[in-house]
Amino acid sequence: MTFARSFSPRALLPLALALAPFNVFAQEPAPTSASSDGMDLRFANGIVAVVEEKAITVDDVRRKIQPYLAQMQREARNEKEFNEKLEALQDDIIQTEIDKVLVIKEFYKEKDGEPKRTIPTSYIDNQLSEILITQYDNDRSKFLAELRRQGKTIRDFRRDIEQDIVEGYMRQQQRKSQSIISPVKVETFYNENKDKFYQEDSVHLRLIQFSRTDGATDADLRAKADAVIARVKAGEKFEDVAKEVSQDTRRSKGGDWGWQKRSDLKPELSEPLFKLAKAEVTEPIVMPEGVFLMFVEDRKYAGTQPIDEVRDQIERILVQQMARTSQERWLERLRRNGYVKHY
Repeated sequence: MTFARSFSPRALLPLALALAPFNVFAQEPAPTSASSDGMDLRFANGIVAVVEEKAITVDDVRRKIQPYLAQMQREARNEKEFNEKLEALQDDIIQTEIDKVLVIKEFYKEKDGEPKRTIPTSYIDNQLSEILITQYDNDRSKFLAELRRQGKTIRDFRRDIEQDIVEGYMRQQQRKSQSIISPVKVETFYNENKDKFYQEDSVHLRLIQFSRTDGATDADLRAKADAVIARVKAGEKFEDVAKEVSQDTRRSKGGDWGWQKRSDLKPELSEPLFKLAKAEVTEPIVMPEGVFLMFVEDRKYAGTQPIDEVRDQIERILVQQMARTSQERWLERLRRNGYVKHY
């Protein structure tokens, strides 16, 4: 097996293992009927496009669309909206399938002075084993039955795996090339988008709850809560006490409810909570379902976040934007240099 200098087996292996959830490896549902997708009217000869020497068929597109149909039908307000969204999805999938063929061709294209690139058989074997375990309960008969239903052979399926590994690798290489962002770009984005970094008052909340049982009075509940407050004031960590006595669903996590905005909570909880500073605990809050104690692990006050707090977030946004732009330019070049015929 040989690789071009830029094609590292060590770089590819994690990617190959991560590809298992991709739709191409999932058990594909039966193709959509013509009456529900209208594709036979759009593509009377059963072919939607030819890319290089590969025909993309109506059934290829139907298999990709099928997982989205039920949700689209639920969300569409009327038949016209459903049909418009369905046609747009069809077009997106067709373009994606066209691009996939072109990307794979680019991977295998021989270049002067570079060895021919190949995918090691072991990568495909490992991926196939993973699919058998995760999607077919390691039952080869189920797997073969699904292949028969799709009209595929094992060789076809292995080719699908190989092509997805190749496509994922090529797209990953494009993303890697856009991973360096200058501080000037970060500051410019921050200054032009400060409204995006406004934060509401928020509290990192820990909570202890005692549920109201039959016959329990408000005084009973308040006494339990007061005992907790006394332990915390004596120096015990709220988190440790919560793990011991709380009756809410986050007991094992020390009552940790993460960051909560004022608007996330009922007024009877948010009003006393947001009066507190870091490391303070509320008085017992008695409600019909029980009594609550809330502890402020940390506070963030309303206002625009400082740039240092959001620098990593901005860098991720800019990397994604640059990667999308770079990838679209790359794909446009492949489309110009490839043979594509739409029907």
